[in-house]
Amino acid sequence: METRAPGSSGLLGSLRGFADGLLGSVHDRVELLALELHEEKFRLIQTCLWISAIVFTALLAVIFASFALVVWLWETARLAAIGGLALAYFVALVVIVVRFKSFLARQPRPFAATLNELQQDRACIRPES
Repeated sequence: METRAPGSSGLLGSLRGFADGLLGSVHDRVELLALELHEEKFRLIQTCLWISAIVFTALLAVIFASFALVVWLWETARLAAIGGLALAYFVALVVIVVRFKSFLARQPRPFAATLNELQQDRACIRPES
């Protein structure tokens, strides 16, 4: 009598092969997602460090330049100097906010590669119409 290895053929074998392929595909997608998540985390930390350095040095420069200008103009036009500085800071704030929104709009979509792979997987699974 000949014995077959369990699940080597037939419906059960096909289901096991399908499940193995499905799990392999899910495993690949999860690995890709993990890699992209790591990259996004690194990019976010790096961006936060750069922003912190820029804000700190810009704040120091603005404070000391403003203080020097107000002291220099204290006797002649202190209110004009203070008002002019306030207006300049407001204009700078508006420009920075607009530029920052533009920067955010140009950033790549997070997890784009993972979403693209999942979309391709769905396209392969869908029946032809």
